[in-house]
Amino acid sequence: MQAEGIDVINFGAGEPDFDTPQHIKDAAARSLQSGFTKYTPTSGTPDLKKAICEKLARENGLEYKPNEVIVSLGAKHSIYNAVLATVDAGEEVIIPAPYWVSYPEIVGLADGKSVYIETDESTGFTVPIDRLRAAVTPKTRMLILNSPSNPTGGIYDRKQIEQIAELAVEKGFYVLSDEIYEKIIYDGNEHVSIASLGDDIKKLTITINGFSKAFSMTGWRLGYAAAEKDIVGAMEAIQSHSASNLVSFTQPAAVAALNGPQEVVDNMVAEFDKRRKYIVGRLNSIDGITCAMPGGAFYVFPNVGKLYGKNFDGKKITTSDEFADFLLAEAKVAVVAGSGFGADNYVRLSYATSMANIEKGLDRIAEAVGKLA
Repeated sequence: MQAEGIDVINFGAGEPDFDTPQHIKDAAARSLQSGFTKYTPTSGTPDLKKAICEKLARENGLEYKPNEVIVSLGAKHSIYNAVLATVDAGEEVIIPAPYWVSYPEIVGLADGKSVYIETDESTGFTVPIDRLRAAVTPKTRMLILNSPSNPTGGIYDRKQIEQIAELAVEKGFYVLSDEIYEKIIYDGNEHVSIASLGDDIKKLTITINGFSKAFSMTGWRLGYAAAEKDIVGAMEAIQSHSASNLVSFTQPAAVAALNGPQEVVDNMVAEFDKRRKYIVGRLNSIDGITCAMPGGAFYVFPNVGKLYGKNFDGKKITTSDEFADFLLAEAKVAVVAGSGFGADNYVRLSYATSMANIEKGLDRIAEAVGKLA
């Protein structure tokens, strides 16, 4: 529609609407102009791996050596490598739902079996430890932990993380901890890296992070993983035969991101916080929609299930896909159906767009929902 000149308000974006900070772009430009355009080591340059180790120690309380770190073409690539390196055919991977859409697809590529635990607003979209324990079987190989979460913005607190760590050590399963949204948190919430809670859980943890969200570098495709040396070695072997290495001249830019000024991140999060509070308030003012306040990331995940069964122009809305189609056709507003996240009573809206767009889009949603009968 947008290509046809139609004014569509897009709440679907999974990337910050801010530009990559200038000092990061400058580092890439210098690298490119200096001729740093050849192959690099498969797992990343020594300088970048050193910077990642220093970051993990400084910010997360994690001590890793460079041979325990691998840099990949985005955090998704890191997750793909990690799952393929650790999960065998038929083994189970526990995935709390709602979940990021790629988790089950990646598990399927490894011939693993996804085991879902549904969550909702009553627990802040986090899994109570008793339900997690009940889902563990002798075939459980891994838990995928995403805090803060895409799509819900839910955050596990320190006590919950400690309980998960104790269970993982007791039962001996891996924890893939996707921490890509760690810097985008609100209301004094604390980000806890599960691997920091002791040597036993560190041995079972694959920590995933990257540059896309915190530094607004989605197109740069830079992510990394930290884990035991044998796991990283297996991931490196997979990466070597699938991608060779990541782009050479982006790696000095990643070093600049980690070691440079962090105020740009703080400023972005402060702006997101204003939008977060506004969009939640507006959504909750619309009859039939309820929206929990997310603790992190830049998404809201409103419950629209009370609108199911209502009609517009003779068409009944019964699913999140139908509701999303209705908003696009009637309101010219794009949202993401919850079905892809394993939660069909919900839709996802990203507030990584301007406040003007948010205001206009919510006006349109309110007007459109008011037409349902």
